[in-house]
Amino acid sequence: MSISRRDFIVTSAALGAAGYASPFAIGSPNQPSKMLNIGLVGSGGRGSGAANDSLTANPNVRLVAMADVDLAKAKAARDGLKKAHGDRVSVDDARIYGGLDGFMKVINDPTIDLVILTTSPGFRPGHIKAAVEAKKHVFAEKPVCTDSAGYRTCCEAHDLALKQGTAIVTGTQYRRQPSFMEAIRNIKEKGMIGEPVSMTARYCAGEIWYRDRLPGQSDADYQIMNWMHFIWASGDQIVEQAVHNIDVVHWMFGTPRSAFAVGSRWHRPADSEMWDSFKVDYQFDGGRLCSFTGRHWPKATGDFDNVVYGSEGIAQIKAFSNGSIISDRNGKELWRMKGDIGAAYRQEHKDLVDSIVAGKPIVELRQTAESSLMAVMGREAAYTGRTVGWDEITGAKLDLFPHDIAKGVVAKPFVRIPGEYELA
Repeated sequence: MSISRRDFIVTSAALGAAGYASPFAIGSPNQPSKMLNIGLVGSGGRGSGAANDSLTANPNVRLVAMADVDLAKAKAARDGLKKAHGDRVSVDDARIYGGLDGFMKVINDPTIDLVILTTSPGFRPGHIKAAVEAKKHVFAEKPVCTDSAGYRTCCEAHDLALKQGTAIVTGTQYRRQPSFMEAIRNIKEKGMIGEPVSMTARYCAGEIWYRDRLPGQSDADYQIMNWMHFIWASGDQIVEQAVHNIDVVHWMFGTPRSAFAVGSRWHRPADSEMWDSFKVDYQFDGGRLCSFTGRHWPKATGDFDNVVYGSEGIAQIKAFSNGSIISDRNGKELWRMKGDIGAAYRQEHKDLVDSIVAGKPIVELRQTAESSLMAVMGREAAYTGRTVGWDEITGAKLDLFPHDIAKGVVAKPFVRIPGEYELA
């Protein structure tokens, strides 16, 4: 199948026979025929798509349990995946868990070896921490945090996973797309553009989805349903979506010294906390500068690409399946490669499972936590209207998660205004 997780559509299908096997032995490279049991937490488009990618890429995995705040959505996702993958989707209704605590029933299931965590990003640090403490292998969608507290939680989980030998792979699929991998290698290892001195990165799209409030819906349920528009849940567009571009910046230059930013809000619904544009200058050691631009504007030109400028050439690293091109300063093409984002989506799941089978688990959470916090850093620089440093954002008290959400308690939404808003 060539369907990616971004456009996997669940459909209704007849229920199959339920059942599950004993857990896959962690670190058993001589038993690759054993089935690896997967639990899915968050069954929306990304969750069902990630499960589809794993099932497609790995013949030795099966889906045995699911959790989602919306049971009907989870069952529909289960039915669509079963139609696509048959008996390797072995989830009866009793193993589909609803509510905010449903994820713990998946994570604490002793028959499950690997959990796929694809809820809205605000929940991610807590879910990752719980999964690692339960000694599960993890696939975590990006971003992995929306604030400084979540970043520190992820770093702790990364270190624990390394210590105990459990894997964590994240949904930064461009790090497994050859058109990106080879472009970065040509720059950093082969010196094809000379000394890299600056970079531009853009995530410029049209309008984003919005869901009207349902009659009688609580504030907590509404914010979870409409999670993109609340900063604790999404991190704003710069964190939730543009982390892909910012991850490429991190890949190229590491963590920045500081961020200076501006932004605007013109097109959002009245109760949305999101801004609709960001412009961030990331300053790195040696005077290197990366300029990031992100926006959601209707009827505006779209751009999702990254360009690295060197002393001797330019590398265009294009998003999705658009490939990459490296040219010298005179415009002469030196190298080109096609892109295939669908293959990259599947490769991250194959690499994860292969590492588990080989007893050499991949643990890459910290790099994605740093990329996610770079996005948070740019957001907070724009929100406050002042320069924010890396040391400041890593040590900040910023903790957006509504810790009483299980009781239905969430903060009243508000729009951050520079000059009034301060970074905690």
